[in-house]
Amino acid sequence: MAAYIIANIEITDAAAYEEYRQRVPAVIAANAGRYLARGGATTLLEGDTAPQRVVILEFPDMAHLKAFYHSAEYRPLIAMRQRAARGSLIAIEGV
Repeated sequence: MAAYIIANIEITDAAAYEEYRQRVPAVIAANAGRYLARGGATTLLEGDTAPQRVVILEFPDMAHLKAFYHSAEYRPLIAMRQRAARGSLIAIEGV
């Protein structure tokens, strides 16, 4: 069953985030992940949480998703992202 990361990111340091954005695709691909959405235009339909930079990643299953997130290759990129932005990441299994 596919698994997804849904991220809503507010960039606070554009230059530092750009380095993260350049480096992360290879780590995602190495863990069988792919982008479904990456920073496109958003429209709030309900609620009061304004979307910022929304990213949706797909992995073959939750095991691949967790392998990506906890990998030695991604660990320094998490720190880089957290210095350059704030936001939330949610992992969810598909149906």
